[in-house]
Amino acid sequence: MDRQGLFKYAAMHLKTVPDYPWKKFPNYAILRHAQNRKWYGLVMDVAADRLGLKAAQRLDILNVKVHPEASYFLQQKSGIFPAYHMNREHWISILLDSDLSNKEIFSLLNQSFDLTK
Repeated sequence: MDRQGLFKYAAMHLKTVPDYPWKKFPNYAILRHAQNRKWYGLVMDVAADRLGLKAAQRLDILNVKVHPEASYFLQQKSGIFPAYHMNREHWISILLDSDLSNKEIFSLLNQSFDLTK
């Protein structure tokens, strides 16, 4: 999965486009509801060590909201981490370039969309 594939899905199925509100972080994109402006996704490029990985590169991640009771179990999957820069009880970070299928990522994005209405 890459950013463009994710944004295309969000536009087609969730009727939203990415918002880039920060000049300091021009690659950080928010996915938010049109009506209430609440976030349901945050796409960032972060240093791998921020996720506890031993690599020098920057990685694209997607933060999504999940049910607190599901967070721990989701983090047992490869490519899912405690949320970077968000409430870790309610949010997770998904490594976009991981073994997770597009279907799994889209499902988590849809859940986040529903949880943040």
